[in-house]
Amino acid sequence: MQNLTAIKIMIITVNAVVFVLASRITGEKLRENKALDEKVKKFLNDQKGKWSDWNIPASDGKVLYNLIIRNNYKNALEIGTSTGHSTIWIAWALSKTGGKIITIEIDAGRYNQALENIKTAGLEKYVDARLADAHELVKQLQGPFDFVFLDADKDWYTQYAKDIIARLKVGGCFTAHNVLNWYGGIKDFLNYMRSQPNLRTTIDRSSSSGISISYKVSE
Repeated sequence: MQNLTAIKIMIITVNAVVFVLASRITGEKLRENKALDEKVKKFLNDQKGKWSDWNIPASDGKVLYNLIIRNNYKNALEIGTSTGHSTIWIAWALSKTGGKIITIEIDAGRYNQALENIKTAGLEKYVDARLADAHELVKQLQGPFDFVFLDADKDWYTQYAKDIIARLKVGGCFTAHNVLNWYGGIKDFLNYMRSQPNLRTTIDRSSSSGISISYKVSE
């Protein structure tokens, strides 16, 4: 009986220690997340109105952020980093889901500025930035991905989709920017996306340029 009582006391003690440690870790994580949130918000506020080089507006960044949070996406791909505004919105969301983004930029100047911006925002550990020609690199990426944001050369939109959709998870989301501006290959791209039986495509018209949102519903 004494041995049984001792075992029970030991179990209670161990459980109490585990609870205290878990609470401490959770508290530290919450403080870390709050500190990161404040750092990202400050950076975005400081840069408001200063983004150029084909960066998306903040309203579109919020659309991408909400898509990732709502669907708990973790493996993201961005084609067209520019100087990192969209990357920061995506990486910020991924910091909450435990994910990471691969982002591709072909221009060295924009790429280096993006690295600086991402670091200043405190999000570098959530970003794998590649200086490369996306025409070639996208074909080589293994994936799988559950979130894709496309904002690069419009004439290549359809080819990017063809190259990556097979590596998009079921339930995943393929988004593309500037789809209300029917220049380049946008019309062909939208026709292609809407013709795919395993995709369901809509357009978010909350911004003047438009974001297409295509969910993969089956292989």
